[in-house]
Amino acid sequence: MGVVADIGRSFRHGPRAVVREHLAQGPNEPRALAFLMIGCTLIFVAQWPRLMREAQLTGDDFARLVAYALLGWLTIWPLVFYGLAWLTHAVSRALGGQGTPFGARLAMFWSWLAASPLGLLTGAVAGFTGASVATNLAGILWVAVFVAFWWLAQQEASKAREGAHAA
Repeated sequence: MGVVADIGRSFRHGPRAVVREHLAQGPNEPRALAFLMIGCTLIFVAQWPRLMREAQLTGDDFARLVAYALLGWLTIWPLVFYGLAWLTHAVSRALGGQGTPFGARLAMFWSWLAASPLGLLTGAVAGFTGASVATNLAGILWVAVFVAFWWLAQQEASKAREGAHAA
């Protein structure tokens, strides 16, 4: 099934079934990395309205602000997500989980991509209203959905054993 349809399914029914299906296809690091990079790219694009507003209000250079956001979202944050996925896997294994490092990465990266539409909403609200209650509420909703998706997806991934991924 397509990524957009899978994102919709994650919102309607939760991410567990989607992650289960991706795990059943076997370890595929390029697919997991694509989920992460598409999610980070969407959030990078989501920053543009806020950055344009900031540039107009402060007289700062929009291109410079976008360049810094590009560095952060497409270089630094992916490394942070890899580190968090490793830490999540280590904690899961210490608590008796049977999952694989790939499963932990897939769970996190898919959750990030699946929650990215709310990141786009947060960016749009920030562009229209600046630092406001509406922006904060949209951001809280985005983070809450990401954490909930990640929790559920990680529970699914921690059940999968090495070698049990093959369909």
